[in-house]
Amino acid sequence: MIKQSVCWCVMALLLSACAAPLTKHVQGDEVAIHFPLYHAWYNDQEILYITTDVSDQAIAIEKKANYAPRLRDALPRYPRSPGVKSALERVYAFPNQEQAWNVFPSAPQPLGPSSEDKQYSPLWLMYTVVWKDPSKARELRSEEAIFVAEDEGLVTVERTDVVLNCPVLPFSLKEPHLLFDR
Repeated sequence: MIKQSVCWCVMALLLSACAAPLTKHVQGDEVAIHFPLYHAWYNDQEILYITTDVSDQAIAIEKKANYAPRLRDALPRYPRSPGVKSALERVYAFPNQEQAWNVFPSAPQPLGPSSEDKQYSPLWLMYTVVWKDPSKARELRSEEAIFVAEDEGLVTVERTDVVLNCPVLPFSLKEPHLLFDR
């Protein structure tokens, strides 16, 4: 229990270096920093993430994150030449609120320091997903499901120039101990 408490405090302090905390509580030697916790889908699985920085000021306000316009400097020139690598991954957002959770195409697998996923990056380029007929909207829980809906002519997917820093947390609510048992 003490090991887990110390790890939580260390993690909170490390996360505080990424963004200004929304709330901070100090009690004795323990410091707790609270960020809004967001849920997203990755391959039909729930993942958790925080948003620390956004290149668009309105979205930064909505996400209670730092406004960081320089993140746009991470955008590659389009059209991107084959083989040109980028640290940006896509994140799919639903601006008309037909779906509450975003869709991430990658996440650390497994979660935590043993991840072997070479595609994951905490930097995301926002793509918007809009249902052509909102009455036909359904939950899309993976990038593949979005591609299928697009191929079926049900949604439009558009690239934006919004870059976000949204690290996936190294644990789930079902297994909050995950990071500390490795």
